[in-house]
Amino acid sequence: MPHHEPAAHHRLRPPAWLPPLRRRNGRRVLCAKGGLGRPARPGAELPAQGGFQLLRRHRGLHPRRRRIPRLRLGHRLAQPRLRPHPPHHHPRGDRPVIVRIAAVQYLLRQIHDWSGFENQVRFIMKAAGDYKPQFVLLPEIFTSQLLSFMDTTDVREAVRNMHDYTRRYKDLMQELAAQWNVHLIGGSHPTLHDDGRLLNTAYYFTPTGEIYEQDKIHRTRWEREKWNTDAGDQLRLFETPFGKIAILICYDIEFPELARMVCEAGADILFVPSCTDDRQGFLRVRYCCHARAIENQVFVAMTSTVGNLPVEGLGLHYGQASIITPSDFAFARDGIAAEGTPNIEQIVVAEVDLADLESNRLNGTTIPLYDKRKDVYEHPVEVVKVK
Repeated sequence: MPHHEPAAHHRLRPPAWLPPLRRRNGRRVLCAKGGLGRPARPGAELPAQGGFQLLRRHRGLHPRRRRIPRLRLGHRLAQPRLRPHPPHHHPRGDRPVIVRIAAVQYLLRQIHDWSGFENQVRFIMKAAGDYKPQFVLLPEIFTSQLLSFMDTTDVREAVRNMHDYTRRYKDLMQELAAQWNVHLIGGSHPTLHDDGRLLNTAYYFTPTGEIYEQDKIHRTRWEREKWNTDAGDQLRLFETPFGKIAILICYDIEFPELARMVCEAGADILFVPSCTDDRQGFLRVRYCCHARAIENQVFVAMTSTVGNLPVEGLGLHYGQASIITPSDFAFARDGIAAEGTPNIEQIVVAEVDLADLESNRLNGTTIPLYDKRKDVYEHPVEVVKVK
């Protein structure tokens, strides 16, 4: 990063190279000339320079090897504008800030009974668990694989009959979350409620055995017309040991209001399990994930089902998992921490830094979460008739 571009110095960190120190009257001070050097002992203090504090020293580096520009007197480092913490966000303290996420591109294979489904899920979770993630994300309605051995003459009835496997599904996911010590967003599963409503419900399983639910709020035409499911009406934010998270199932990410609600409540990561049948549908979800990440300065993890099954009630599947970040200097290029290869069975793993997120929300190049104009949003739109 060139040292002559003030805007590039977007974070409060000391320069990689400091002027040498000389002893004057028993005290080590900065030389009048620029150059390379460091304190002789680890505890030596450096005076503040340009508002920066010493966080750590880089030892064993040399400009010929690393090509880091040396700091000369007269170089001025740009200082970010500091703002107080907005009311929805608080300092993180001693909580973990590096979070590893594994997003699974789940392949819908032909199976002949429940055991086939269970074996595949156990294999996938073992593969994901070996990466030691804090969160594992499975796709929306990946349990529709069960339809491959069910009677689907009446599609709506078959989808309702999938509810018969809900108890076994929850027991399996609960066991695997504990076994691999992960917070498991177990995709979603059609769930029949006592009042007769059939909801597309995402289940969140913790390593300690708790189970939480998030219903899909917005239904697609396929869900209304083919599966005849109902819509949920409650949005939840989950406070975990690894940040605050929310689950927006597929189509829900295409509605900015939902993401804004949970992010104003403090969400750090949005999990988006999805199921799309073609590239256009996939890109609608993918592009909206990027938009929500930028609008709300939040991490977004998404994944999809892949593969095709010749079963009535199931369409084609086009999918690709990705871990998406805001678009700024502190984050991955193009706002993509990691992404898979489309339409193959794969696990995408990436680490996200919640401290970077906190800093970006206060001192980013743009800070849309902070710069909202709710006073304007409440006004009616003025319609101007043009002659």
